[in-house]
Amino acid sequence: MTEPRDTTFNSFLKYCADNLSRFHKAADLLAGIGNVDVDIGATPKTLVMRRDKVELFRYEPTTERTVDTPVLIVYGLIGRYTFLDLQPDRSLVRSLLDKGIDLWLIDWGQPGRGERWLTMDDYVDDYIHEAVQWICRATGHDRVTLLGICEGGVLATCYAALHAEQVENLVLAGTPIDFHADIDGAAAHHGLLNTWTRSLAPEDIDLIIDALGGVIPGEFMGSIFTLMTPMRSLTKYNVDLLEKFGEKDKLMNFLRMEKWLADRPDHPGEAGRQWLKEFYQENLLVKGRFELSGRIVDLRAIVAPVLNIFALNDHIIPPACSKALGSKIGRTEYKEIGLKCGHVGLFVSNKSQGSLAEIIAEWLKVRDE
Repeated sequence: MTEPRDTTFNSFLKYCADNLSRFHKAADLLAGIGNVDVDIGATPKTLVMRRDKVELFRYEPTTERTVDTPVLIVYGLIGRYTFLDLQPDRSLVRSLLDKGIDLWLIDWGQPGRGERWLTMDDYVDDYIHEAVQWICRATGHDRVTLLGICEGGVLATCYAALHAEQVENLVLAGTPIDFHADIDGAAAHHGLLNTWTRSLAPEDIDLIIDALGGVIPGEFMGSIFTLMTPMRSLTKYNVDLLEKFGEKDKLMNFLRMEKWLADRPDHPGEAGRQWLKEFYQENLLVKGRFELSGRIVDLRAIVAPVLNIFALNDHIIPPACSKALGSKIGRTEYKEIGLKCGHVGLFVSNKSQGSLAEIIAEWLKVRDE
C-alpha cells in the first residue's frame, strides 16, 4: 500500500530537483543579460520628420526593391510599434524589408497630459496626412500604401475614406470595423473588451478619463487586457516561465515581450472618448455617421484596393468585427484572409512568422506591376 505513495513522493522530489537546476541555470542566464540584450524595435531606420511628439521614420533597405510604392505603417495608440519588431526572427518589419518593401513608420511617441486634448481628427487629418505628404515629396509618388495595425487600422481606414486620392492600397491587420458584429454568434471568450465597454454608460467613460487626469494610462489599459485572459495572466510568471528557464532563446523571447508590454503609452483622453464612445458604444463608423474634422467618414468612398487580414482566434477583436468591412466599402477590389492564430499571434507566433509578410508582399507586388 505504501508503494504508490513512495512513487508519488519520489516523483515530487525529482520534479523539485529538476526545477532547482533550472532556477540555477536561469540565474546564470539572467546575470549575463543587460537591457541592451533585450532591445526591441532595433531594425535600422532614419528619422525624417518630427511633429510635436510624433515622428516619421524610414527603414533602411535590406535587399533590392520589389514594390515601388512606399508603405506607411500606422500602428495604434494603444501600445507601441515595437511589437512589430521584437527581434530578428519575430519581426514583421524585418520580414517586409527582406521582401523588398520600401517601409516607413509613424511613431506616436509617449503622449502625456500635454496631449490629452488630441482627437482622432488630429491623428488622421494632421499627423497621418503630414506623413503621407512628406513621403510623397521624398519619393516622387502621388500615393502611398497604408498598412494599418489594430487601432491604427481604423485610423488608416478613415484616412483612406477622407483622402482617397493619396492612398494607392489599404492593408489592414487585426482591425475592428463593425464594433457590434460580435453581439450575435461570437465565441464566449471573444469580444470581452467589446462587451465590457458597451456595458458602460457614456458618462462613466467621461468620469474614468477625467479621474485619470485626462488620459487613459498605459498601466490601466494593460490591466484591462490582463483581466481578459485571467488564467494566462496567472500562470505566465510561474508555470510558463518555469518552462522557459532552461533555454536562453525562449527566455529572451519572453523578456522582449514583457518589455513591450511594460512600455504601453498613455492614450490621449479626447481620442479615447471618441474611440470608446463613438466606435465601441455607438458603432458610428459602419453606420456612416462617424465624423472627423467636420466630414463624415464614408467607407464607400474608399477606392484603393483593400487587403484585410484578421486572426480567427482573436479574443480582442473578434473576426466578425474585421470581416464586416467587405460589405461596407465601395466598389473596389477587396480581399480578406483569416489566419489560424490569436491577436498577438498574428504578428509574433511561430505559425505566422513569414506568412503574414508573404501575404502582404505578394499582394502588393501584383498591384505594383
